[in-house]
Amino acid sequence: MNTAPSETTDLSKKDTPAADPEKSTADAAVTEDPTATATPSGATDEAAVPEKDRDEAAVPAEATDQAEDDDLEPDPFTEARHGVGAGATAIVSAALGIVALTGAWSGRVAAERETLMGQIQTAGGSSAAQQISEIYGDAWHTTALVNGVFAVLALLVGAFVLARPAFGTPATRPQPAWIRAVALAGVALGTLGVLISAGMYFDLFLSLPVAGTPAG
Repeated sequence: MNTAPSETTDLSKKDTPAADPEKSTADAAVTEDPTATATPSGATDEAAVPEKDRDEAAVPAEATDQAEDDDLEPDPFTEARHGVGAGATAIVSAALGIVALTGAWSGRVAAERETLMGQIQTAGGSSAAQQISEIYGDAWHTTALVNGVFAVLALLVGAFVLARPAFGTPATRPQPAWIRAVALAGVALGTLGVLISAGMYFDLFLSLPVAGTPAG
């Protein structure tokens, strides 16, 4: 029998080296995508960032701050409306203070009424002191009382404008200088009017005339 071919086959199998599994896996990974090339880490990161984020990052910081300032800037029409309200209130305060010092028509009407009532009450006969008190004193005190009411209103309205900012605006926002100046004038006139009216009502500045003692 001829056994040479089988022995040759066995020798060829023994001489063939065993395939390395790790090397085969690496070769397969390389040959899987032969066109793939290594990319730098910076390029990979840039590609991973969305387009929206790249646009936001590209905006300068100064432009972002300016946009925020524009968003926080108040509406000029709202500011004008609020300024008009505060200015009108301050002017009313100053006007009330002037009326308190010069006298109002309502005070004159009230004084004339008191004079008429005093004349009616003393028509039937009364002493001179009573006539002075009823006809002159009551009218004088009524005028002082009415002027004092106007002075108190001027003081309260002016103090309200000074204590609060423009209507509807945050408390930290200052008012225009002219509004504060007019409101301060109203407070000063109102305070002066209160002092003068109190002096007139309690006869501190001028006392009522005193009737002379009849002779004998």
